[in-house]
Amino acid sequence: MVTPGISLAMTVLAIGGYPGISVPAGYQSDGMPFGICFGELKGSEPKLIEMAYAFEQATRLRKPPP
Repeated sequence: MVTPGISLAMTVLAIGGYPGISVPAGYQSDGMPFGICFGELKGSEPKLIEMAYAFEQATRLRKPPP
């Protein structure tokens, strides 16, 4: 599962006991960051981390805090 933001997706994943990870996906017009949530099946944490890392490397959207 891939969704924008984290609130609803993480709730659904947590209720089902599924792993999820959120990574930076961009910035709003006021500079506030927003994320994208990746969710997977139970036991697939290594693949989930690989997908999130690949997204971060492909987009290079993360900015360190000042």
